[in-house]
Amino acid sequence: MARKAAYRKKRQNRLGMLLVTTVVLMMLLVVTVKSVELRERRSTYMAREEALLQEIEAEQARTEEIEEYGKYTQTKKFVEEVAKEKLGLVYEGEIIFKDEK
Repeated sequence: MARKAAYRKKRQNRLGMLLVTTVVLMMLLVVTVKSVELRERRSTYMAREEALLQEIEAEQARTEEIEEYGKYTQTKKFVEEVAKEKLGLVYEGEIIFKDEK
């Protein structure tokens, strides 16, 4: 009888070890899969971050151009150009040559 009890206990230990090993392997599998997903997500976010940084730089450059244009529109040269091109105004004594088209 002692022998049967020892056999049963040994069998239960093996079954317990098998269950624990299975659980550990399953957890390892889940962690590995999630790790791969996180790496993919990270690379996607890094690419998006780089694209957004480039967009920010482009917008900053555009802002500078707009500010420069705003300053240019306040100059006398701009006013003269608009007056000549849009309104056809000229200085006194200035001669205008036009094409015959």
